[in-house]
Amino acid sequence: MTNPANSLVFAIDDDASVRKGLARLLRSDGYKSEFFESASDFLTRPPHSGPSCVIVDVQMPGLNGIELQEDLIRRRREEQLVFLTGHGDIPMCAQAMKAGAVDFLRKPFRADKLLQCVQNALLRSVERRRRTAEKNEARRLLDLLTPREFEVMQLVITGMLNKQIAAELRTAEKTIKVHRGRVMQKLGLTSVPDLVRLSQSAGVVPARFDMGPKSTSQQQPRA
Repeated sequence: MTNPANSLVFAIDDDASVRKGLARLLRSDGYKSEFFESASDFLTRPPHSGPSCVIVDVQMPGLNGIELQEDLIRRRREEQLVFLTGHGDIPMCAQAMKAGAVDFLRKPFRADKLLQCVQNALLRSVERRRRTAEKNEARRLLDLLTPREFEVMQLVITGMLNKQIAAELRTAEKTIKVHRGRVMQKLGLTSVPDLVRLSQSAGVVPARFDMGPKSTSQQQPRA
């Protein structure tokens, strides 16, 4: 399988011989890679601009692998993690997997198994980046709406008709038609299903029927 474009594999291990072995393995399979002796050293590097994965030892001096994972989550970073361990700590493995790790391999690991984990991690990174880009673009478009247009949009995606929306908002049906038309025009959409998909990408929740007018700061959930 072809490696994703602009992808990069990072490896973090305090053992120089492990780093050397990983460098040979990844190079043999055509991966671009960078290596770090500690998690702290890795964190000084700016995030990669493309798909990426991090192979990291669980037990290291200073910041360990689990703590690195927690730090990346706090920073809302998107690197996909593959953990290596010489200890086989089952609770730690479960914690890492629950937090989103791609896999947890015990040393000594099979080369083909690690390479498959790297491939899976990069594919997940590609998908995660795609979803993030879609969400950001959807939110950018929704920011073009006025608070009233956004409110109408939230009711439209519930399946309500113009007459029902007008009754809910205590306004004229023709006013709702105008707002609805402006919503579709600003967003560049032609159908309600398209509007539903865009709102879902942005993480917008359909309005409840008892909702009142919103301020601009309340329009969208923020990550």
